[in-house]
Amino acid sequence: MQNIRLDAGAAALLARLHGAGYAAYAVGGCVRDSLLGRTPQDWDLCTSARPEQVLALFGEGQCIPTGLQHGTVTIKYGGQLYETTTFRTEGAYTDGRHPDEVHFVPDVRQDLARRDFTINAMAYNDAEGLIDPFGGQQDLQQGILRAVGDPATRFEEDALRILRLYRFAARFGFAIDPPTGQAARALCAHLDCVSVERIEEELSKLLAAPAPAAYLDEKILKVIIPELSAPALQAAKPVVDACPAGTEDLPVRWAALLMSLGEDGTRKVLKRLRCSNACIEQTAVLVREAFAAPGQDAAPDTAIRIRKLLGRYDLHTVQRLAALGAAMEPEQAADFAAQAELAAQLDADGVCCRVSQLAVNGRDLMAAGIPAGPGLRRTLEALLDAVVRGQLLNERQCLLDAAGQISAS
Repeated sequence: MQNIRLDAGAAALLARLHGAGYAAYAVGGCVRDSLLGRTPQDWDLCTSARPEQVLALFGEGQCIPTGLQHGTVTIKYGGQLYETTTFRTEGAYTDGRHPDEVHFVPDVRQDLARRDFTINAMAYNDAEGLIDPFGGQQDLQQGILRAVGDPATRFEEDALRILRLYRFAARFGFAIDPPTGQAARALCAHLDCVSVERIEEELSKLLAAPAPAAYLDEKILKVIIPELSAPALQAAKPVVDACPAGTEDLPVRWAALLMSLGEDGTRKVLKRLRCSNACIEQTAVLVREAFAAPGQDAAPDTAIRIRKLLGRYDLHTVQRLAALGAAMEPEQAADFAAQAELAAQLDADGVCCRVSQLAVNGRDLMAAGIPAGPGLRRTLEALLDAVVRGQLLNERQCLLDAAGQISAS
């Protein structure tokens, strides 16, 4: 385990709080990531100071009152934002998502007891070192994700924690503590309390993990995506893992997971989850084109097929399609990699793949005597097809001569 080195801004804010007589710590994910040797994306702080005391100490100009009723003030320092929350315990969660009330408390250990998982329930400052009442550091060392206290209570308080369990486990490649996993599966019907936006956010983060398939639990997925059958899920898992990881290529992972539903089913699921329009469209295109095997194309030659794809989609989409193909047919991975390289080369060379890249346009054809209307578009498309297939050179006079023959036929 790594030593914790506080971010300069976090250290300065903690020193200010300590100087004013308050207890204060870095808490949660920044402590966890530091112990794992990772650079924290954000530094969250917790303190015995109440929100009004934090506001008074740092001044309203430096503070954003992001959640005063829950004890949270965001402090601006050095161009960064530091979410700072008063130590608290929480009342009942009537809606299965949010506490009905919070109570400010003086001891950080009481605050840590309300958190979701042991690896997120640690606090640190330079004077006292690591505060770890629930064995989070040991669980990090052993690669285990475990709920704080009674797992059923944690999930009954907030059903979103069920998805966070699998998302964090997938992110770090951790095993799930058996009682924690059993409680999550037993209570997964409570996910109906969670907004679809939060479900989509957690599931997308899970799918973006390095190897998420082992964490796509059949019972959990049945609640979220009931259209996806158990056999289809099992068949999709190795394909999902073989796809590129990370949020940039998330549509490839979505396509791999939902392939069995076809284009229409995929669109339906992603719309219900309120994915972005861009994600829906990109995923649907991948599913649609993956079903169009090269042998079904009127021109099965690889170079022609790639040029036709580049005529319909941008380079990134064509490369994603190749990545999905390699994941679906790993024995042909080298062929798909070659297709991705060919697409990149054709795009870089500006090879004609679209009507807009032809050496003639509609005005040229009309000037040559071809009347406007549907026939003009068909002539341009016929010229493009001939150029793509290597039957015509993409040269003005050559295309004009061919256009006259096409129009007359």
